[in-house]
Amino acid sequence: MNKNIVLVWVFIIAFGGFLFGFDTAVISGAEKAVQQNWNLSEYQHGLTMSIALIGTVVGAAIGAWPSDVFGRKPTLFLVAVLYFFSGLGTALTINWELFLVFRFLGGVGVGISSVAAPIYISEISPAKSRGKLVGLFQLNIVIGILTAYLSNYLIGQNENESWRWMLGVQVIPSIIFFILLFFIPESPRWLIIAKNKINKAQEILIKINPVGYKDDLDSIVNNQVFHSSHSKLFEKSHRKLIMLAIVFAVFNQISGINAIIFYAPRVFEMAGLGAQNSLLSTVGLGTVNFISTLIAINLIDKIGRKRIMVIGTIGVIVSLGIVSYFFLTESSYNLVVPLLLMVYIAFFAISQGAVIWVFISEIFPNSIRAKGQTLGSLTHWVMAAVITFLFPIVLQSIGAGLTFLSFMVFMIIQLWFIIKIMPETYGKSLESIQETI
Repeated sequence: MNKNIVLVWVFIIAFGGFLFGFDTAVISGAEKAVQQNWNLSEYQHGLTMSIALIGTVVGAAIGAWPSDVFGRKPTLFLVAVLYFFSGLGTALTINWELFLVFRFLGGVGVGISSVAAPIYISEISPAKSRGKLVGLFQLNIVIGILTAYLSNYLIGQNENESWRWMLGVQVIPSIIFFILLFFIPESPRWLIIAKNKINKAQEILIKINPVGYKDDLDSIVNNQVFHSSHSKLFEKSHRKLIMLAIVFAVFNQISGINAIIFYAPRVFEMAGLGAQNSLLSTVGLGTVNFISTLIAINLIDKIGRKRIMVIGTIGVIVSLGIVSYFFLTESSYNLVVPLLLMVYIAFFAISQGAVIWVFISEIFPNSIRAKGQTLGSLTHWVMAAVITFLFPIVLQSIGAGLTFLSFMVFMIIQLWFIIKIMPETYGKSLESIQETI
C-alpha cells in the first residue's frame, strides 16, 4: 500500500470532520446569548438549538443521492459550500428566522458529510487499517469540537456581540476544506459501481496499492456482479444489516452525548460553576474527547470493534450513574460533576464515538453502502435532534439526576446488545464482511 498518498487523501476528507465537529459544538457557547438576544421562550430556544440537527437529519436522508449519482468528491464540495454559508449567515443575520435557516443549512452539511466522508475513506482504505483511517474522521470531529470550545472561550472574553464571532469564524476552515478537495481523486469503488469506469478506477487503485491492485480490482468487480441483483436496501437479505445500523445509531444518541456537547456550559453552571469557568470547563471536555479519540483510533484495529465497545460502555454506565447520584442527592458537586462528565466523554470517545462511523460504513455491500450509511446517519441525527430539543425541557421537568439516570439505563441495554448481537468486523475486507454477518 502507498501509505503516504492514502494518508494525504484521508486527512483531507477527515478535515470535513473538523467542520462537522465545529459546526455541531460552536452553538454551545452562543446559546444563552442567542436566547437573550431574541428573548426566546424555552420552546423557541429548544428549536434554535436543535434546528441544525433537523438540518442534519435532512442532510443524512438525502446524502446517498448525491454520493451515488454525482460521486463522493462532488458531494463533499457541496458540504464545504454549505458550511461556508452557514457560518457567514449566522454571524451576520439580524433576524431570528433567518438565523434558523442558516443553522439549518450547516446541519444539512453535517448530515451529508456523515454519509459521504466515512464511505469515501472506507472505500480507499485497506482492511488492516480501515478502522484507524475512518477513525481519523471522528478524530477531526473531536478536534473541531475542541476548537469550537476553545474559540468560544477566547472570543467570549469580549462581551460585545461575541456570539456572532463565535459562529462566523467557521468561514475560514470552510474555504480551506473547499480548496483541499481539488487534490483528492474520486472513490475507485464508486467509479466501478456507478460508472463502470474500470480503467479509471484501476489508475487510482495502483496509486493506493501498487503491488496488490489487481486483486483489489477483481474483488470489487466480482462483488459488484454478485450484489447487482440485491441493490435495494430494504429487502429480506439485508434485514440484519438494517437492524444493526439503526440500533447502533439509536444507542449512540440515547447515551446523552449530544445533549452534553450542546448544553455543556449550562450543565456545568447547574453543577455550581460560574459562567466563565463553565466555558473553560468545556475546553477541558473537548481536550479529553480529543485524547480519548486518539487512543481509540490506535486500538480499534488492534483489539477490534466489539471489545472496545464493551469497555467503553461499562465506563459510560458507571460515570453516568455517579453523576446521577450527585444530582439526586444534591451533594456538593461543583468540581466532581465536571470531572465525571470528562470521564464519561473519555469512555464514550474510546468506544462508540469512534466506532459508529467505522462500523456502519463497513457492514453494507458496495452496491448499497451509501444507502446503508444514509440509513444509519439518518437514524443517528433524528435521535440527536429529538434529544437536543427535549433535553432542556426534560431537565426542567424531572431534574438533572433522573435525566442522567435515564441515559445510564439505556447504556445498560446497549451493553447487552453489544455482547449478544453485535458482530466483529475488523481485519476483513469490505467485500468479505457480509459473508460473516
